[in-house]
Formats: sequence, structure tokens, C-alpha cells
Amino acid sequence: MTDVTPPPLCVVGAAIIEGGLCLVAQRGPTMSLAGRWEFPGGKVEPGETPEAALARELREELGIVVAVGECLGWCETTTGDRRLTLGVFATRCVSGEPTISEHEAIRWVTAAELPDLDWAAADLPHLPAVRAAIEGTRVGDPAPR
Repeated sequence: MTDVTPPPLCVVGAAIIEGGLCLVAQRGPTMSLAGRWEFPGGKVEPGETPEAALARELREELGIVVAVGECLGWCETTTGDRRLTLGVFATRCVSGEPTISEHEAIRWVTAAELPDLDWAAADLPHLPAVRAAIEGTRVGDPAPR
């Protein structure tokens, strides 16, 4: 008998960046990992591209229309007994003002404030790339002079 491990759940998150700030969301009381901070987004449905899933999730959860830009990275993590693969994309708001429906709170943070939040474990590996995106640099690029 072979032990078959299910594939990881594919999830996407948005680094919504405007004017040197990034929008982050605090997980609500009915969500797993309540109180932890994350890049807003959600699950990729079968037959959906990660970019389409991210645009849909942000429309549903925050009431905004976004332009999804470059992928800042993918990583796989385990939360409890669930494996998930999280991709975070640089994103900008095209229309609407973010409003809370599922989250406890949302707020705009600077690159320097990112490490101060109590992050969901899946989002932690993405902090360096998001910080670089906020600052206008890329991980691995030489520092600006």
C-alpha cells in the first residue's frame, strides 16, 4: 500500500503597494490563525490562473479592482496538518477603496514596519521580497546608490 500525500493547497496573496506603503490584513476571529497578519488573497480554484484568483479574491474580500503585476515569489509551508503553496504578487489598486468583510483589520504599512507584525507563517518567507518591492528594489538587485 502506498501512502499518497495530497498536493498542497494553492493560495495567492497580494502585496498592494501605493506610495511607499503596502496594504496588509489581519485575519478575523472566524478565520484560522485569527489575529495574524497576512497579504490579502485566497485559494486558487480549479481551472483558474493565480492572477485571476487573486483579482477575484480581492474583489470579493476587499471590494477593490486590482492590476496584478509580477510574482514576488512562491513558497510551500505546512500549517497544522495542511500543506500550502503561497505565491505573492505585486499588485496595485485600479478602483475602489479597500473595505473589510472577512478580516479583523486592514492597514497600510511601510517596509520598515513589516517585521513588527505577527504574521501567519506562510507569509513570513515573502517579507524580504515585499520589502524590496515597497522600497523599489528587488531581492538580489544591488542596493541603490
